[in-house]
Amino acid sequence: MTSKTLYAIKASRKTGEEPLIVNDKSVALDLLSFWQWSSSDLISNSLRGVLAEYIVASTVGCNTGVRTEWDAYDLKTESGIRIEVKSAAYLQSWSQKKLSNISFSVRPAHGWDAESNSRSKIKIRPSHVYVFCVLKHKEKSTVNPLNMDQWGFYCINTTKLNNALGSQKSISHSRLLSLEPIKSSYLDLAETIKSVAESSS
Repeated sequence: MTSKTLYAIKASRKTGEEPLIVNDKSVALDLLSFWQWSSSDLISNSLRGVLAEYIVASTVGCNTGVRTEWDAYDLKTESGIRIEVKSAAYLQSWSQKKLSNISFSVRPAHGWDAESNSRSKIKIRPSHVYVFCVLKHKEKSTVNPLNMDQWGFYCINTTKLNNALGSQKSISHSRLLSLEPIKSSYLDLAETIKSVAESSS
């Protein structure tokens, strides 16, 4: 095999109607059934994080394409703002003895650029803005991650985060609040991100 045959595969946006194929024939299963099977637990840590990315993407117009799994940052707006999205929740899918503590990973990394297929030589936080998304609802009987009123959004300029944390790998909710991030509702999030990106620190 050569580099010409091992090119990067660009994912196409699916409808959910794509069928499973067996012996060149469609069977009575489709992509939607897979999504329902694999992606219905929106409170699970991994899927909640992806949902948080989508929620933020929907406010800044980045939700019409296909998510890039391993890029150096989560989202990039048409105006060039690079956004890192982090999520946390008090409630988990499993049985809990107490509410979970809120904390976020902010680890600098050798970021991989999907377009150039290269990694940064030094560990960095390559975004302009961090958006910390907290699923703040605390009642399991009524929690609904699709209800934007149950989320809190905190935006902070990455330069300010770097100055305060250096190479620190995680940050607690209380420490984040001490840095005075800009709290936003879902409806105001796009404008808040733009404002924070334009601030110097």
